[in-house]
Amino acid sequence: MTIPFGGVPLAEHAPIYAALADAGFTDLWSSEVAGTDAFTPLALAAAWRPDLRLGTAITPTFTRGPGLLAMTAAALAEAAPGRFALGIGASSPVVVGDWNAVDYDRPFARTRDMLRFLRAALAGETIDREFDTFAVRRFRLERPPATPPPLLLAALRPGMLRLAGAEADGVILNWLAATDVPRALDELGDRRAGIEVAARIFVCPTEDAGHARTIGRRLIASYLTVPAYAEFHRWLGREPDLGPMWRAWAAGDRRGAAAAVPDAVVDALVLHGSPADCREQVDRYVEAGVRTPVLALLPTPDLTDGGPAALRTLITELGTVR
Repeated sequence: MTIPFGGVPLAEHAPIYAALADAGFTDLWSSEVAGTDAFTPLALAAAWRPDLRLGTAITPTFTRGPGLLAMTAAALAEAAPGRFALGIGASSPVVVGDWNAVDYDRPFARTRDMLRFLRAALAGETIDREFDTFAVRRFRLERPPATPPPLLLAALRPGMLRLAGAEADGVILNWLAATDVPRALDELGDRRAGIEVAARIFVCPTEDAGHARTIGRRLIASYLTVPAYAEFHRWLGREPDLGPMWRAWAAGDRRGAAAAVPDAVVDALVLHGSPADCREQVDRYVEAGVRTPVLALLPTPDLTDGGPAALRTLITELGTVR
C-alpha cells in the first residue's frame, strides 16, 4: 500500500499501519511529490511495525545530493534491517526544477550515475570518482548498513527499462494498464536474476463509476501530460486515445483536456468497483508479471464521509486476509 494517507496526520498512522498488517498487506511504500518526504512515514513505520517491509517509490535522483541520499537510505536500512528497499527515479521537470530549484539536466545519465554511486556507497566503499553528471570526492558512509537495501529503478521507456534490468535489483512501473506490463517487461532484456517487478496501481474502490472516472480523468490529465509520461503512452500506442487530451492541454484548456480522456483509458489505468472487483483487477497485474503490486488509494465518497474508521474498514475489505 502507498502511504501516507490523506486526511490522517502522520502521528495517527499507527492504527492504520496495524490495520494494513492485519488485512494481509506486506509492504508500505512511500512517494515524494509535494506532500510528505519519502522517508519520514517509513521511519515511523519502521518503529511501529517491525513486521512490514518498507520502500520508496520513488525518491528523486536530483533533489538530494549523492552523499545525503546515501546517508538517508542507510539510516532507514539500519532502522529496518533487511526490510527496506530504495526506489529511485528521475522524477519530472516540475518536481525537480520548478519546486526544488535544481536543473533537470540529462535525467537518464543522472539516474544511472546515482544508481551506481548508491550501489557502492551502501556497500561501505569509499567513492572518489568522476561520474558523468557529478563528482564525489573521498566519500564513505560512517554507518554503512549491515544489510544494504535493494535498489529499484523507476522506468517507463526502453532505455531506463534496460538500465533497470542490467544494473538494478528491481524495476518500478507506474501509470500503466495490466495489459501493458508484458511490453514493459520485454524491454528489461537480460535482467539480473531475481529482479523485483513492482508497479504502482491506482485504485478507487467505489461502485460509483462516475466518481471514479472524474477522479481518474483529473489525475490522467495532470500526470500523462508530463513529457516523460506522454512519451511513455505514445510508445504504448495510446496516441489515438490521448491525442485530444494532449492537444487541449498544450492549448491551455485544462478542463477540456480532462474531458477528452476516454472512459476506456480511465478504466484501464484507474481500477474501480467494489473492493472485491478491485482485488480481481490487481490480480491481472500479478498474472502479467508484477511481483509487488503497490496500491495507491484514491478518495471515494465513503472515505470522505467516514474518515479514518471508513479507511480501516476499506483496508480490511481490500486485504487478502478473510
